[in-house]
Amino acid sequence: MRLLVLGGTEFVGRAVVEDALRRGWEVTVFHRGRHPAPDGVTVLTGDREGDLAALAAGEWDAVLDTWSGAPAAVEAAAKALRGRVETYAYVSTRSVYTYPTAPDAAEDAPVVEPEGDDYAAVKRGGELAAVEAFGERALLLRAGLILGPYENIGRLPWWLTRIARGGDVLAPGPRDLPLQYVDARDLAAFALDAVERRLGGAYNIVSASGHTTMGELLDTCVEVTGSDAVLRWAAPEAVEAAGIEPWTELPVWLPPGELHGTLHQGDVSKALAAGLTCRPVRETVADTWSWLGSIGGTAPQRPDRPTVGLAPEKEAALLAQLG
Repeated sequence: MRLLVLGGTEFVGRAVVEDALRRGWEVTVFHRGRHPAPDGVTVLTGDREGDLAALAAGEWDAVLDTWSGAPAAVEAAAKALRGRVETYAYVSTRSVYTYPTAPDAAEDAPVVEPEGDDYAAVKRGGELAAVEAFGERALLLRAGLILGPYENIGRLPWWLTRIARGGDVLAPGPRDLPLQYVDARDLAAFALDAVERRLGGAYNIVSASGHTTMGELLDTCVEVTGSDAVLRWAAPEAVEAAGIEPWTELPVWLPPGELHGTLHQGDVSKALAAGLTCRPVRETVADTWSWLGSIGGTAPQRPDRPTVGLAPEKEAALLAQLG
């Protein structure tokens, strides 16, 4: 297989490239050159927002696009590659569904309009651009929460580094709160299997709800880091009363309710039937910790995403209230 990855140097794109190389595929990456490309790939340099000259020639079996900005970039790339690529795989998001999304919503749930510059709208615009150019040969990978090595958002790295510091750690409950996420490497594997099989259409790409729980995730962080941290569990009501924001200040966590139903309870039966497999949470946590150690302990941060994590003084204040 000949694969073109638009990006390919960070997080999901890098996971895709590494998996494709392990399979023996011929891999080309097109990027701006701001980060080193993995060894073993053909490198094309350009700019998604203006310089696509390097894509003027060449043929590939599939292209994978992780673009998260204005959909005009997806439209330009898809038009430039139409007729020279079999499948256009676009890494989209489950955020394209209108909010609130009912628990167990599948791929036929209502979606947002591609208007405005918020994340959901631009991703929906990217989907439509891919479909306009490739029709049924457009593969829309609607990922949810993505974790794993190379994460440049900071969610799992924040929990790992906080727990590694030890002491009492604020743990937002309930312990058995079900989580739904996908390891970037499992997303990559599904994407490559799908383009090899010439699949098209939309797929929700996350684990089944409850693949792990908040308790298992944080317990695993304690175990993997070897920390002496003590998890101090707090009820959702106590966390919210303290003015602590879910998802941003306490990454991954959402209290039971509408937003949790939207992001952690989606229907993924279509993807599972098509071959999606999700590794155990311990493997994701352990490999992310190992990767963090290999780069000095500090995860890279995407410039277009806010920094996540809870300020120590806010954590201490609530821990003191808990007694």
